[in-house]
Amino acid sequence: MKKKLIIIVGVIFVIFAVRFFGLQEYLTLDYLKANLDNFKEYYASNQGLTLGIFFAIYVLTTALSIPGATILTLAAGALFGLTVGTIFVSFASTTGATLAFLLSRYLLKDSVEKKFGNRIKSINEGIEKDGAFYLFSLRLLPIFPFFMVNLLMGLTKIKVWTYFFVSQVGMLAGTVVYVNAGKQVSELDSLAGILSLELIGSFSLIGLLPIVSKKIVESAKAKKVYKGYKKPESFDYNMVVIGAGAGGLVTSYITAAVKGKVALIEKHKMGGDCLNTGCVPSKAIIKSAKVFHQAKNLEKYGLIQNDVAKVDFAKVMDRVHNVIAKVEPHDSVERYEGLGVECISGTAKILSPWEVEVNGRVLTTKNITVATGGRPFVPPIKGLDQIEFLVSDNLWQLRELPKKFVVLGSGPIGMEMAQAFHRLGSEVTVVDRGDMIMRKEDRDVGEYVLKKLEEEGVNFKLESNPVEIVKGNEFHTLVLDKKDGSTEEITFDRILVATGRKANVAGFGLEELGVEITERGTLKVDEYLRTNFPNIFGCGDVIGTFQLTHTAAHEAWFAAVNGLFGRFKKFKVDYSVIPWATYTDPEVATVGHLEWQLKRDGIEYDVTKYGIDDLDRAIAESEDYGFVKVCTPKGSDKILGATIVGPRASDYAIEFIAGMKNGFGLNKILGTIHPYPTMAEANKYLAGEWKRASTNPKILEYLEKFMKWQRS
Repeated sequence: MKKKLIIIVGVIFVIFAVRFFGLQEYLTLDYLKANLDNFKEYYASNQGLTLGIFFAIYVLTTALSIPGATILTLAAGALFGLTVGTIFVSFASTTGATLAFLLSRYLLKDSVEKKFGNRIKSINEGIEKDGAFYLFSLRLLPIFPFFMVNLLMGLTKIKVWTYFFVSQVGMLAGTVVYVNAGKQVSELDSLAGILSLELIGSFSLIGLLPIVSKKIVESAKAKKVYKGYKKPESFDYNMVVIGAGAGGLVTSYITAAVKGKVALIEKHKMGGDCLNTGCVPSKAIIKSAKVFHQAKNLEKYGLIQNDVAKVDFAKVMDRVHNVIAKVEPHDSVERYEGLGVECISGTAKILSPWEVEVNGRVLTTKNITVATGGRPFVPPIKGLDQIEFLVSDNLWQLRELPKKFVVLGSGPIGMEMAQAFHRLGSEVTVVDRGDMIMRKEDRDVGEYVLKKLEEEGVNFKLESNPVEIVKGNEFHTLVLDKKDGSTEEITFDRILVATGRKANVAGFGLEELGVEITERGTLKVDEYLRTNFPNIFGCGDVIGTFQLTHTAAHEAWFAAVNGLFGRFKKFKVDYSVIPWATYTDPEVATVGHLEWQLKRDGIEYDVTKYGIDDLDRAIAESEDYGFVKVCTPKGSDKILGATIVGPRASDYAIEFIAGMKNGFGLNKILGTIHPYPTMAEANKYLAGEWKRASTNPKILEYLEKFMKWQRS
C-alpha cells in the first residue's frame, strides 16, 4: 500500500508540475511551427541526444496520459523524416502505452475487481477468448481515446507482452500516416505548397484512416469467423428468412420489392405470434369483454335494461378465431407469393453461413435473416407441470370460461387478460412478485390502472412469490410466499402463465455454427443487426430489444437493407422513438423516456399533466378518466417522453410520437387545430398547461400593466 501511495503521489506531482510550469504549451502545433527550424538545426549536430530526449518525452507523455502525442508524432515526421520518425514514434508510443497499462493494473485493478467483480469477470472472459483481436481493433480503429484503452485494459487479465505486441502492430498504420503528414508540413516552403498532391494526399490519409481501418477490422473479423466454411461461387437467393412473423414478413417483402430473390421459411403458421396467439386474438377478446361490460352498465348511459346480457364463452372464442381468419389473408402464403416471395413450409436448419436446409433441400443464399420470434417463459414452480396450465399459445383453445382464474404476471399480457376474463365473468386473481403492476411504466401509471381494475373487482396479490401448485380435482391450489414471511393459498381451476417471453434460438443450427447468444438468451446482434457472422442478421423477439410487433417490423427494414446493400451503405437501427401500448381499460400508451428513466440517468426535466376527466368528449361518452403526461427538458418544449392513460390512448398518442420523430414540440401541438370534440384535444390542452407553467411571471406582470394602460 505504501509503494502504491508513493507512485500515486509521484504521478500527481509530475502532472501538477506540467500544469504549473506550463510545460503543456511546448506540446502545441503553434510552438512546433515557431521553433521547427531551431529543432532541425539542433538535430543536425546532436542526432543521438535529440532522438533520446524525444523518445523519453514521448514515453512520459503517453505513460501519464498527457495531451500532446499527436503533436509529437507530427514533430517526428518534421524532424526525423518518415522512416526514422515512424520507428521512434512506434516504439515510444507502445512503450508509454504499456507503462500506462501497468500503472493502471498495479494501482487500480484490485480495488476495481472488489467493487465490480461480476462485470469485470465477464469482460475478462471476453478478453481470454478474443482479447488480442479486440485490442487490435481498438488500436487500428480509435473508437476510444488511446489513454482510455491503456487504463481500461490494465484492469483486465490480458498478458503484458500480448498487450505490447498487439499495440505495436495495431498503432503502426496510424503512426505512419501522421508521421508522413508531419514530414509533408515541414517541407512546405510557400503558400502554393498547400495545394501540392503530397500534402493533400497526407491529410486525405488522416481522414481516410478511420474508414480504411474499419474496413480492415471488419474484413479480419469476417475472415476469422468464416474460417472453415466454403463460400459458394454463386447463390440461389439474395436472402433467406427464417420465421414468418412480423419481422420475417417485412424482411422478405422488402427484399422482393427491390427485386431480390427471397425464400421465407415457416414451420408453423404465417403471421407468427401476433396473428395467431398474440395481438389479434387478444384484442378480439378484449373487445367482446368491453361490450359485455358496457351492456351490464346500461344505466350509466341513461338506458333501461330489460334483459340481462349473458356470455356464451364458446361463441366468444368462435369470434376470436373468426377475427384471426379474417386478418389471416394479410399474412398469407398467397399474398406473399404474389409479392414475389417464395414461401416454404418446413423446419429450417442453418448448415453454414450461406446454406439453409429445409425439407431435404439445401438453399444457398447471400444473406440470412433469423426472425424466429419467442415463446412464453414458464418459471420453475413446483407442481406446475402436473396440471394443464395456460400460456398465450394455448389460451385461445379454451371453450369454457374459467370460474376461478389466476394470472401469473402483471405485464401487458397478464393485465389485458385479467381484465377481459373478469369482465366476461371469471373470478380473477393476479399474482406478481413485484410491489407494483406494469413495472415498465412509471409508478403513477401502474397505480392508476391497478386502482381501476380493483374497482371493477380484479384481485391482486403483489409481493407474492408462487412456490407450489397442489393438484386437485375440479380446483387446484396455488401456494404463495408473502413478503412478510407468511404463506397464502389460492384455489383456481385455470391458471395463465404470463411471466414474459424467451427467444427461440435453439434447434435450427445457430449453436453448431457458433452464432453468439447473449446472457439473456437472445440472438446477439450489433447496431446494424448483424450477428458475429456479418451476413446473418436478426430482428424481432429473437433479439429481444423490444418485444413488440411494430418494433420487429421496424428492425426488419434495417436487416433487409443492410443485408442487401450493406457493402455500399449500412444503416444503424434507430430505437430513439419506440412507442408501446397496453390495451387495458384505461389503455396505456407510452413513447420515449419515462420519469424513472430520466431520474436514473440524471436528466433534469419538467413534467406536465392533464386530467382527461376535464375533457368534453370523454365526459360526453362517460369515459372521463385517466391523464396525459409529458416530460420536457427544463426551459424547452421538446418532448422527451409521453404517456397517456385513458380510453383509446394508443390512437391519439400518435401526435406525440410524430413530434418526437419529426422534431416538433408542445408549442407546435398547441398551435395545431384539433377537431372538437375529440379525445386528441387532450394533447392540446396538455400543451396549454405546459405553456402556462413555463411562461415567465414577469411577462404577465408587464402585460397586466400594459392592459391597464390601454384602458386608461
